[in-house]
Amino acid sequence: MIRVLFVCHGNICRSPMAEFLLKDMVKKRGIERRFYISSAATSTEEIGNPVHPGTRKILNSLGISCAGKHAVQMTGADYGKYDYLIGMDRWNITNMTRIAGGDPEGKMFRLLDLTDHPRDVADPWYTGDFDTTYRDIMEGLEALLGRILAEDR
Repeated sequence: MIRVLFVCHGNICRSPMAEFLLKDMVKKRGIERRFYISSAATSTEEIGNPVHPGTRKILNSLGISCAGKHAVQMTGADYGKYDYLIGMDRWNITNMTRIAGGDPEGKMFRLLDLTDHPRDVADPWYTGDFDTTYRDIMEGLEALLGRILAEDR
């Protein structure tokens, strides 16, 4: 099983968007049984809160439900549970590394580091622009899924 954890600051905007979009992508390809996909926060600020309405709106427009998802915090134990721990920005990676006590296996990276234009995923918490975040995440997920499937042959 391929285990993927998406991480952002609060686990209400970017990381759940990536979680549910990737779940949808692998389901449409008929390979969802090969994956365990989740998301978490580096902070405690939003723990227990539902997915942000802006993310829900994007997902709903695509026919994707995120019902029942509530923010959780990444733990040090998550490092051993997941094959890929993917942050949305540099600050997330710094905090993820602190939480995990390092990254000796090189499992942590930014989602858009796999693309032709490495950068942080736009944070809609500050901009209110969930469409740009969606485009960034889709670009990163296509690259991520390509890498995972190439490595899993």
